[in-house]
Amino acid sequence: MRRPVVRKLTVLAVSAAVVSVGAAAPPAPTTAPAEKVPVAVGYGGAVASVDADASAAGIEVLRKGGNAVDAAVATAAALGVTEPYSAGIGGGGYFVYYDARSRSVQTIDGRETAPLTADSDLFLENGKPLALADAVSSGLGVGTPGTPATWRTALDKWGSKRLAALLAPAERLARDGFTVDATFRAQTAANETRFRYFPDTAELFLPNGELPVVGSTFKNPDLARTYAELGRKGVGAIYRGDIGDDIVDTVNKPPVDPASGWNARPGELAEKDLAAYDAKLQAPTKTTYRGLGVYSIAPSSSGGTTVGEALNILESTDLSKASDIQYLHRHIEASRIAFADRGRWLGDPAFEDVPTQELLSQRYADSRACLIKDDAVLTSPLAPGDPRDPVACATGGKAAPTTYEGENTTHLTVADKWGNVVAYTLTIEQTGGSGITVPGRGFILNNELTDFSFAPADPAVHDPNLPGPGKRPRSSISPTIVLDRHNRPVVALGSPGGATIITTVLQTLTGFLDRGLPLVDAIAAPRASQRNQTTTELEPGLYDSPLKARLESIGHGFRLNPEIGATTAVQRLPDGKWLAAAEKVRRGGGSAMVVRPAS
Repeated sequence: MRRPVVRKLTVLAVSAAVVSVGAAAPPAPTTAPAEKVPVAVGYGGAVASVDADASAAGIEVLRKGGNAVDAAVATAAALGVTEPYSAGIGGGGYFVYYDARSRSVQTIDGRETAPLTADSDLFLENGKPLALADAVSSGLGVGTPGTPATWRTALDKWGSKRLAALLAPAERLARDGFTVDATFRAQTAANETRFRYFPDTAELFLPNGELPVVGSTFKNPDLARTYAELGRKGVGAIYRGDIGDDIVDTVNKPPVDPASGWNARPGELAEKDLAAYDAKLQAPTKTTYRGLGVYSIAPSSSGGTTVGEALNILESTDLSKASDIQYLHRHIEASRIAFADRGRWLGDPAFEDVPTQELLSQRYADSRACLIKDDAVLTSPLAPGDPRDPVACATGGKAAPTTYEGENTTHLTVADKWGNVVAYTLTIEQTGGSGITVPGRGFILNNELTDFSFAPADPAVHDPNLPGPGKRPRSSISPTIVLDRHNRPVVALGSPGGATIITTVLQTLTGFLDRGLPLVDAIAAPRASQRNQTTTELEPGLYDSPLKARLESIGHGFRLNPEIGATTAVQRLPDGKWLAAAEKVRRGGGSAMVVRPAS
């Protein structure tokens, strides 16, 4: 018998029991905030994430003898507590793993899937595409979660600890609380209006009807109980059990406050969608760059192919000797070309004929690289090439626009004392996901299906990213591991940021590998993001610099983006040491930790 989902129709009746779900916001701090440090060097393994409590959860597992996969799951679960608007068991992600024993890279596609009843008209209403906001905060945008299945697959294949033990730090964190910081409050404020549409979300994240106060302790006992249940029953509780029943009920009858006036369109998720879900073990993408092997995630994500193609385009330019102007110009143009091809060719390979190997061939990259001129700028939107039949400097067909992708994903990077490495990016899509909290469960559902194209940009041109039954929407997630000539790790990294993930990973890699920047400085460097659009986004460090005018003089156009991405990374050093690195400033700074710091 399916357990009923409790519907709460107003936020005003707040009792003491309700207050315990989202802790009241006292004026003064009640717990000491964990310290964030953007770089750490030492032995025994390393963890880098956006959050100190989450990094500490991974370090705790490593200190107790767990491996990189164990620590990655523990860190991800903790991020579901402290970064609930970016990740959680209501979402999905992509997991890239380096096995030190075999010196090989393997991956898991844990992307969410559309219901088996979905078709290409999923986001059409009266024959017209829905407005993005209407699709986001609805049951229509929710895909079958992939994160729990990713954890199960990774642990079954490469882990050494039981799920319950790995969820314990996150369960404790949810029960006892974490310290609210300025980023958490700002993200809550940005979502306050739509959070109030859904009483369960408002009750949890707007304690006593107010924004959480910086320095206060935020508790989520519902999520603590959910993690405890997952620990006892395994993730089958989601795909064939009570938690899954609650997800289905919530998607199909979104618990909206009638007084809000919000039309929370129902989805069509069913128990059979959850039961049919599979996190896919698959080979990584691979390309070589400066003699190094670059491994990432293959489609359904476009990250590995697009970063790889851009690197191949840049291979013929000695970026170590290029001026700052030449370096940024080449980075922008390579990104523009790779995104033009992404829009035409990338989709779920279970449904689309994706020419992955051809997109990653050096022959194809060379045929595209000749489009780049040092004294002129390519016009966007640039038409794609045909990787199956490369013709030098040729473009064909119509350009496909870059679809919107939410920017508030999260990424973690882990290494252990045996030399195993994980780069793992997980998400619930945009900040706050769908905005819909599963009643009594303490987590927000994703809005990943809005990564699909709502309708073809041109009915005469095939769009590989239209919805379909059980189809995975295209992603830009790009967890990446770089190996040396002996197949040993050099660096592993990734970032949140929607479509800007690709350009962030590309720029960080070239800054580190070509420009000689220390890893933490390559992460901190101001970013440029071109995604086959008429203008390139610049962070303030570039937008306010003399470089902008010099690039404009050859034809570039720019717009300001206050913050692009939030990278974390690990680097293998000599003598068994690891360097963990994260952001210095973005998203309040990241958290790098090692098991035993080097003196």
